Amino acid sequence: MSELKKKKCVPCEGGLSAMTRAEFSKYLDEVSGWDVIDNDTKLVREFTFEDFKAALNFVNLIGEIAEDEGHHPNMNIHSWNKVRVTVYTHAIGGLSENDFILAAKIDPLVR
Repeated sequence: MSELKKKKCVPCEGGLSAMTRAEFSKYLDEVSGWDVIDNDTKLVREFTFEDFKAALNFVNLIGEIAEDEGHHPNMNIHSWNKVRVTVYTHAIGGLSENDFILAAKIDPLVR
């Protein structure tokens, strides 16, 4: 099990700086398949499923994890069977350890 999956997201109310690539690069191997976009401020991954029902089930499973962690991603079902998940810490407008924790907890849902 990855070290990130063992961790719990901590509340972030802002006042912190977003992580730099130098700070978050150590986490990238634990969330392979995720891309860092928008000037290193967001993690994104697209998942493809057999059908709409499977895509919707996946979104609901992510919702349960997000509620448990208190950290909520942006999710978009499109093309009837694709889900795009974007994770970032809204309060700081960039990436924090919470984003990598959440991504690591989402990954096993499709493996």
